[in-house]
Amino acid sequence: MPTVEFAAQRMRSHLLGEPAPTLAGAAGHMLAVQAQEFWAGRWALAVRTAGDPVLREVDAAFEDGTLVRSWTQRGTLHIVRSTDLPALLAVTADRQQRAAAGILRGLAVDDAVLARAERAARSALCGGGRLTREAFADVLRGAGIDPAASRGNHILSALAVRGVLAFGPVVPRAGGPTREQFLVAVDELPAARGVADPLADIFAGYVRSHGPARVEDFRWWAGLPIGLSRRAAETAGDRVVELEPGLFAAREPAAEVPVPRPSAIVALPPFDEYYLSYADRTTLCTRELAQRIGPTLNGQVAPVLVAGGRVVGVWRHSVALGRHHLPPEPVEVTDPEVAASEVAAALARVSRFLTG
Repeated sequence: MPTVEFAAQRMRSHLLGEPAPTLAGAAGHMLAVQAQEFWAGRWALAVRTAGDPVLREVDAAFEDGTLVRSWTQRGTLHIVRSTDLPALLAVTADRQQRAAAGILRGLAVDDAVLARAERAARSALCGGGRLTREAFADVLRGAGIDPAASRGNHILSALAVRGVLAFGPVVPRAGGPTREQFLVAVDELPAARGVADPLADIFAGYVRSHGPARVEDFRWWAGLPIGLSRRAAETAGDRVVELEPGLFAAREPAAEVPVPRPSAIVALPPFDEYYLSYADRTTLCTRELAQRIGPTLNGQVAPVLVAGGRVVGVWRHSVALGRHHLPPEPVEVTDPEVAASEVAAALARVSRFLTG
């Protein structure tokens, strides 16, 4: 597949050429966006939504229950529509629980401890209750469970993977962008979307929002075994089309795919799906630049600049109190044809999102 066409299809799949009309629409299309840095996950949705929404508008979608954040796959926090959370966990929870089992054993957290924690959490959250992380730790103490030495955080993530609780409305923060969330009960969120075959549905959703992509890409993104990932591709049926052996795209007319302008610049957040959610990240990024972007040894992934579908640079910004109002700045741009004014315009859009 020619690189320009490939990049055009990826940009369109990621809503970076044709944004969704609403935040909920962007979240539903993307299925899950990585969000261990909370501001980054919210910008990942805003940049894919028409009308340049600002941070408080994304926060409103958490307040009304449209969006939640949870450990949906790979033991990593993602933002999803609340109605999509149960189907995702139906596919990924077992694998995540197996991966976490050794850590929980080392912390002396067995099934009995988790059952006691679940009962206490459900009681505290029943009827619209909300808990901060600190209040959740107090709930554990009240149930006779010591949350020290990271036990509280691992119990929290274990209950999230079990579908008991999730991060919902934001905690107010004076003087800077919001960054914390209240925990809420999953069974009090809007009713889950009915899915007959969650595995096939998630593969089709991944290809729709990330394609063209390979089974190996889906395996990495979903954190599933390769055999189960291949079965997902087989059962997705006519919702996907195989462009070449192992390479899938959504079934839609190729003529509708626009070619992005080579000069069009998009500033994407750290850990963005456009760069990170593939087993091979060098398809649209040079190997040398990918090494600088990450993931680094400590797991960090830099925010990136995309021009014409290709990753061409990195940028930086701080959301710390007293610094969030400062403009983001480019760190490196590898393509000499990229105009500084276009980079500045893309980064100004990030500033408007955080401060508008």
